[in-house]
Amino acid sequence: MQITVDGTPHDIEVEGDMPLLWLLRDELGYLGPKYGCGIAACGACTVHLDGLAVRACQITAAEVEGARITTIEGLGTPEAPHPVQAAWIDEQVAQCGYCQSGQIMQAASLLALNPAPTDAEIDAAMSANLCRCATYPRIRAAIRRAMREGA
Repeated sequence: MQITVDGTPHDIEVEGDMPLLWLLRDELGYLGPKYGCGIAACGACTVHLDGLAVRACQITAAEVEGARITTIEGLGTPEAPHPVQAAWIDEQVAQCGYCQSGQIMQAASLLALNPAPTDAEIDAAMSANLCRCATYPRIRAAIRRAMREGA
């Protein structure tokens, strides 16, 4: 099968029922998406599938054949971070950091679909991304900053 991850095409042979998360981490070496729960309840594995945020632990390899996947590694670079990544740094969102790649990917998808969300829309879109450190007020502040700065 072929998929494109962060702009790089990959020809791979895996079982069709392999979770995308395993394909990304174990087969291709993309370590940004994290394993958190395995049941799409925490959001640590969030990536973009053809531009939309999805939980990589619940999507199979067969479902992504021919698709474009974006991980946190492909969202921006240290030299040119995505506006959401820059806002995350400016607002000092991360504490332990484990959930942050999923949080950022969900926030970037939200702003791509809705460039001016209300606080209620931010909360609704981010509600399935859990943060054990409870940095939710800083997450919302970072999304608001990224929105103002043109994410």
